Amino acid sequence: MGIRFVLMVNKQGQTRLAQYYEYLNLEERRALEGEIVRKCLARTEQQCSFVEHRNYKVVYRRYASLFFLVGVDNEENELAILEFIHLLVETMDRHFGNVCELDIMFHLEKAHFMLEEMVMNGCVVETSKTNILSPIQLMEKAS
Repeated sequence: MGIRFVLMVNKQGQTRLAQYYEYLNLEERRALEGEIVRKCLARTEQQCSFVEHRNYKVVYRRYASLFFLVGVDNEENELAILEFIHLLVETMDRHFGNVCELDIMFHLEKAHFMLEEMVMNGCVVETSKTNILSPIQLMEKAS
């Protein structure tokens, strides 16, 4: 499948956005998020951005006060996922103007919409920032 989940977490470990592409019940999600977030936040900047956890490979990157964590299959290319994270941040930057935690909190539906435009069923389907943002701009224009 590729991407299993995408998490956006602040420096205190609070989840700001969570999108799963495989079924996990609420207890499993809560446990998984807690374990992964603790593991990634405890790492130093000198350590690599890839962590093996359970049957996932977690690729993460910190931008300002947000950590972007993506759980993928073990066969997935880590550098491609880092590039995906960067594209997601650039897309959000273009829309929000230097995306921060508050943008995600107050515009959660837009953040989810951008992610849904980019990823379908765990596969990256769109990489053009213009194509990702055009439906959001149309919705804003209509309202």
